[in-house]
Parts: sequence; C-alpha cells; structure tokens
Amino acid sequence: MISSPGMTVLVHQKQTEKIRSDFRKKLNSGELLQFPGAFSPFIAALIEAKNFDGVYISGAGIANDLSMPDIGLTTLDEVRNRGRAISKATTLPTLIDIDTGFGETMNVGRCIQELEDAGLSGCHIEDQVNPKRCGHLDNKALVERDVMAQKITAASQAKRDNNFLLCARTDARGSEGLDKALDRAKAYVDAGAEMIFPEALKDESEFEAFRKAIKVPLLANMTEFGKSPLFTKKQLQDLGYNLVIYPMSMFRIAMKAVEDALGEISTKGDQNNLLDKMQTRSRLYEILRYEEYNKLDQNVFNFQLRSDQ
Repeated sequence: MISSPGMTVLVHQKQTEKIRSDFRKKLNSGELLQFPGAFSPFIAALIEAKNFDGVYISGAGIANDLSMPDIGLTTLDEVRNRGRAISKATTLPTLIDIDTGFGETMNVGRCIQELEDAGLSGCHIEDQVNPKRCGHLDNKALVERDVMAQKITAASQAKRDNNFLLCARTDARGSEGLDKALDRAKAYVDAGAEMIFPEALKDESEFEAFRKAIKVPLLANMTEFGKSPLFTKKQLQDLGYNLVIYPMSMFRIAMKAVEDALGEISTKGDQNNLLDKMQTRSRLYEILRYEEYNKLDQNVFNFQLRSDQ
C-alpha cells in the first residue's frame, strides 16, 4: 500500500537493512538465485512482478542506455543515481556493477558508502585497467593482483553495513589463463571479497574448477553472444553456483523490439500491426499500482479501462 511518495522513500530506507540481511541468508541457502538485469526502475518492478530473486544493474546497461560504449565512461554519480532509482522501485535485493571503482583506492571506499546510502544491496568491482571493456572481448588489460586486493580491502573497510555484499570480479581467464584467475580470486577473498565473479569462463570444467577452489559464494554471468555457454538454472545449481545474472538480456530484447517497431512505423506509416506486441495500458497501470494512489486522492483513479486497453 502506498501512503505518500515521501513515506514510500522512508519505508524503503527502513527496509534496506532487512533486504540486505535476507539476501545474505538466501545467498547461502544452497539455492541458485536469479538476478535479471534492469537498466530502468520499471524493469526492476517487472522483475519483482515475475517473482525473481533479485535485480542486477549492469554497468554496460547503464552506459548503453546513455548511448555510450561500456569502456568506463560513466561516472560514480550516474551509476549511483541510476542504482538508487532502480533500488527504490523494488523490494528485491539489487546488485550493481561499479566497473573498476571510479578511481584509485580512496575513491573505491567512497563509492561503497555512496552505494550504501543509495539503498543498493551489494556491488561488484573488477580488476581491469581503464579504459575497460566488456568482459567477453579479447585483449583486456588487468591491474596487478595486489593493486586490486588493495581496492577490495579499502571497499571492505569502508562498509558501514556488514550485510552490504562486496563481490570481486576477475577478468584474468582471458588474459592470464585459468590458474592465474584462480590465484587472483583466492587473493581477492583474502582481501575481503565476499563473493567471486569469474568472468568469461569457457566451459563446464572451468566453472567446476572455480567451485572447487573458491570457498565463498560464486556468481555466474549468463550473457548472450559471449565466451561462456548459456547454462540452465539447474546446470548452474548442480555446479554449485549461488547467483546467476542475465545482465543485458532485457536491454537486448527491448532494443530489438524498439528498432523493429520504428522500422514498421517508418515503412507503413502507422503502428496498427504492432498493438499485439505492446504492453497494454491496463498492465502498465497494474505494475505501477496506479489504483493504490487513489487512497491519497480520490481524483487519481476515477476511471475505467476496457480489457483491451
């Protein structure tokens, strides 16, 4: 139930601690958690409506939605603000991508506290140098292992809520090989990482190797058109992974639909043949909980919608 926009924010702030605590418990439950990617608050609301476990906020998704490539051009302000807006739209835990941490060691510490204040449940930081690139592209350059470990330690020490989840991503598999990637992951855990995100693993045996070597929860990235196979939920759970993200799936689906619709309107001059591909007004209002706002003002929802609207 909605009481007022201001009270909604206050309630969400009070819920944040519990959301993080519950997220921690579920992460260690033995069940695989599914976090689809949301690049907008409304998509986060849809993810919750479909009963997923949480929401992932991709750095690539934010950058691409701002019409920029995923090479580290976004700022802390842009990422934090988008993260805050998305986290406010859902009661699910939200995990956000902070690329390389928006600077050096001290910057990373500040970043963590900004994300805590924004209501996020956790983040992951990666060991690439800037300019970074998509984790499934070749020729990535990495910072030294100890430099990354220092960033992780700074992030861990900066936390004010112990339940804010700190995840370390290593891109070393493609640049240095599997053994070095495992060595880095172990060092990152020693430095304070509470979950490991091994990027761009190539087959089931490599996923298994990480599970055998790493004792903290593991994140699997099921991104399309990349280097990793697209495993099912059951396959990943059988491999012992704790969380799976689908970082750009919703973005890619949405943008393809938009591009196709623009082509249809441009070619035919109208959108009549697209109506059955659109979310209806009534479904939109249902997700927005439009009717609940009428509890504040009887003039808000004083209309009827047809079933086809």
